[in-house]
Amino acid sequence: MGKSEIIDRVVDKELKMFTSVKADQPVSCQDDADGFKVFRSAQFQAWSEGTLVSYLNDLEKAESEGLNLMTMKYARMERKIPSIHENPQVIQMIGEMVAIQAGWQKEMIQKYPSVMARGRPIDELSNTAAMTSFKKYLSCELETYSQMTLTHLFRDIMNCYSTGNNMSAMIYETMVKNLGYESLVAAEEEISCR
Repeated sequence: MGKSEIIDRVVDKELKMFTSVKADQPVSCQDDADGFKVFRSAQFQAWSEGTLVSYLNDLEKAESEGLNLMTMKYARMERKIPSIHENPQVIQMIGEMVAIQAGWQKEMIQKYPSVMARGRPIDELSNTAAMTSFKKYLSCELETYSQMTLTHLFRDIMNCYSTGNNMSAMIYETMVKNLGYESLVAAEEEISCR
């Protein structure tokens, strides 16, 4: 199975879980399957194949146990369930990944303000009832991953970080191309002129 097929399987399983989430705050993107697929596929393109296989295993295991990882993520965001991981090393790893990715998001906001204008606020201080911060959203999502998947993803993130690459830029570059733009720069120019 190639990377694109793994991504398709992951996204299909996530979408099935996502559309059945019953959260306190309705999520309009639950009615936009195509948008969900574009964004999540772009995110997973930035992951290594090993990370994707591990996450697909997480999704399959959750399905077999009758668990919905998306429901768990939103339950964590709404503070309805306690922390999923108790291992201090895992909690530290999640914190490091959130800090690095928040830095990458800040770079994206500075370079591409028009593209990023509708994104989540970075910090908790910016939270509103309708918009959870990037850090909180990401942290709650990462908590739903197994320790194996987190270890793989941590390696992917550290590889990008150590080589000066911005994984968020990779994700958004893929996403805007999937939406028909030539590049992030082209998307920024076109969106800023609207």
